[in-house]
Amino acid sequence: MYSCVKLCAGVALAMLYSCESETPQQQLETFPVTKPIYIDTATSIEYVTEIAAVKNIEIRSMIGGYLAKVHVDESAKVTEGQLLFSINNVSYKEAVTKTTALLKVARAEANNAELELQNIQNLVAKNVVSKTELEFAKNKVQIARAKVEEALADQTHAKQMLSYTEIRAPFDGFINRLPQKIGSLIEEGTLLTSLSQTNEVFAYFDISEKEYLSMMSKLTTNSQHDREVELILANNELYPLKGLIETMESQFDERTGNLSIRARFDNHNKVLKHGSSGKIKLKHDFRNALVIPQKSTFEVQDRLFVFVVDKKNRIKTRQITVQARMPHLYIISSGLTNRDRIIYEGIQLIEDGATIQPEFVEMSKLIQRFSKS
Repeated sequence: MYSCVKLCAGVALAMLYSCESETPQQQLETFPVTKPIYIDTATSIEYVTEIAAVKNIEIRSMIGGYLAKVHVDESAKVTEGQLLFSINNVSYKEAVTKTTALLKVARAEANNAELELQNIQNLVAKNVVSKTELEFAKNKVQIARAKVEEALADQTHAKQMLSYTEIRAPFDGFINRLPQKIGSLIEEGTLLTSLSQTNEVFAYFDISEKEYLSMMSKLTTNSQHDREVELILANNELYPLKGLIETMESQFDERTGNLSIRARFDNHNKVLKHGSSGKIKLKHDFRNALVIPQKSTFEVQDRLFVFVVDKKNRIKTRQITVQARMPHLYIISSGLTNRDRIIYEGIQLIEDGATIQPEFVEMSKLIQRFSKS
């Protein structure tokens, strides 16, 4: 009985082994793999920019009162010295009249004091009055002259206040919004409008310290061509005129580590407005730039990733930082080295942790292929 059981068990094990040996080994899926390489290249980098008019000011009331008249409309073109607003000036005219009258009185009193001084001087010469009376007369003249100066200052101030009732354009430009309407009671400092001169505009953008050092090698040549930048408008269209880098801040921002650059653009066509936005397109030369195919990347919540293949051909997800974009390529600033292997194609067909059969593709051949396409 025991030998029979032993025989049956041996037969079962032999059949099981036979089935396992006949089961084919699972085939790993093949994916093209490449390595990042370093190259010297040139491309353009885009920077977010803010557009500002060369001249842009707020026009505010210098005095309080009722807005009597608005002489311009919103978006109107005005010239230097043109009348923009009138504030009710009745009380200010009265102040001028009053101070003018007081000035006349003060001058008359000063004349009387001087005549009195002359008379006393004659009497002192004849020993009719004492020298003390002469000193009193001199003091009266000084007091009278001081009153004239005070009255003259009051008159000047009153005239100045009256002039504030007419608000004129300090330079040629375009009127913006008019928040106050005729009849509005305004106070000193009330915003009436703003005025922009946009024949030329400034474009401000920030660059990193590394980019600044790279840029300075060009700017020190004083070549206009090396200072040229392009502007991409908010609708992604290229502005037809090129700008020139003019100046930059004297120190880096401690919070961001960036430096602000200012470029000037001609705007005779009046397309650019104060406060508009866009992107500055700036040419950069890169030495030893680490590049990978754009096709090798995927995006998750505004961050870029690649699939890295380890020594055991397993897939791992890794985040990367892109410094610049080129046709078909990304220049990598962090996340990869030239020793890493990454999936070139088929990233949508694979998951993190999977094992693959890599098929290596030279990055240099890919770049040649991209240049022909």
